Amino acid sequence: MARSRKRLDRTPFQTDIADLSHDGRGVARPEGEGGKVAFVAGALPGETVLAEPTARNRHFDEARTLQVLQASPQRVQPRCPHFGVCAGCVLQHLAEDQQILAKQRVLTENLERIGHVTPQTVLPALSGEPWGYRRKGRFSVRRVEKKDKTLVGFRELDPRFVADLSVCHTVIPQIGFKVSALAELVERLDGKRDIPQIEFIAGDAAVALTFRHMQPLSAHDQAALVAFAQAHEFAIFLQPGGVDSVHPLYPQDVALAFRLPQWDVELAFQPLDFIQVNASLNQKMIAHALALLDAQPGDRVLDLFCGLGNFTLPLARTVREVVGVEGDAGLVVRARDNAQRNGLDNAQFFAADLTQDQRQAPWMQQGFDKLLLDPPRSGAIEVLRQLPLDTFQRIVYVSCHPGSLARDAGYLVNEQGFVLKAAGAMDMFPHTAHVESIAVFEKPGLGMTSRSAVKSRE
Repeated sequence: MARSRKRLDRTPFQTDIADLSHDGRGVARPEGEGGKVAFVAGALPGETVLAEPTARNRHFDEARTLQVLQASPQRVQPRCPHFGVCAGCVLQHLAEDQQILAKQRVLTENLERIGHVTPQTVLPALSGEPWGYRRKGRFSVRRVEKKDKTLVGFRELDPRFVADLSVCHTVIPQIGFKVSALAELVERLDGKRDIPQIEFIAGDAAVALTFRHMQPLSAHDQAALVAFAQAHEFAIFLQPGGVDSVHPLYPQDVALAFRLPQWDVELAFQPLDFIQVNASLNQKMIAHALALLDAQPGDRVLDLFCGLGNFTLPLARTVREVVGVEGDAGLVVRARDNAQRNGLDNAQFFAADLTQDQRQAPWMQQGFDKLLLDPPRSGAIEVLRQLPLDTFQRIVYVSCHPGSLARDAGYLVNEQGFVLKAAGAMDMFPHTAHVESIAVFEKPGLGMTSRSAVKSRE
């Protein structure tokens, strides 16, 4: 006979918040022996709050803030009416400068705790406009019969539910102020129960919406989507199956692209391609990375996890030759096309699964002076273990997960003899707990004795 699950006691409790967790929740330390740490959503360090339990686990409890009894001076009024319900942002109640400091702390704590490394220099964090920055994302769509309406939004803090958004202030205004209109559009469709998600992406001249639909759309529904696109100046794509099934509905010839004016480069992309979500910070990040790499006209550079060529093509404007390697074959095709359309013949691209053995790959046999890499959340340990690391004068590592960066930094420093010259956070996702970061490594004795590149960014 199955054991019945004990009902959660939701009796509110008062607690003091001592710290901020890496996912943006307040941390309440236990009093006396036998107590457990509690992670309290919506609470900040230095506050006293009344909290309601939401989950009990073996080693920690979870709760949400019901009332702030004593507020932190760092607390601000969230701009979004959905804050505290929608999981898209968890830090809107924390002053923006304090958000950045918290992300710097997450980075350095991970480096020390996981990698057992400390950067010689902590770089000032890169930051930009905190609102209306998000140009790529995915809205969940759900028809809720009890409410007799269609919901369009990000997931709630309880991921079983879709947040009923009316507006999103972190998404670019062309989309963020039209979330309600999107929900009303889907509600009018015959196939409203067969659309689980809408992806959005913006180039410099066009904003595209991709509707995933589980059943063929009727002529009525397609006409409604076209009318919506015309009224709101969107491009509409349909996705009846996998990624390869995506095709334009309206207009038929939309061109998606963004420029990097500092390097006179334009990158074209497809509606489901990966691009950096924050356009202005992306340009700052590229300049930051190239400066830290100390890219020189005579250099040959290897760019791993290169995507569309976000770093590769600016590097090609700067160095003698650059080789980009990417696991997504479609992105490699578009990276080559982007190099050609920008008149760059000193950039080569290869498709390769960088989690697998690449020691015999043609690009691995070439000699390089410097390495730039921008891996996914899982990091780059597999390919780092295969590279001839002794040949690289300098490595710049762009990371979207401080834990995997810390692990890889530990390998480079403690096993391969590199020095972690500098590291710093980049606030690519303001108001979220997501930590983007950058780190620069040098191998002593390989000719780069100057600290000028690092000092120039301090």
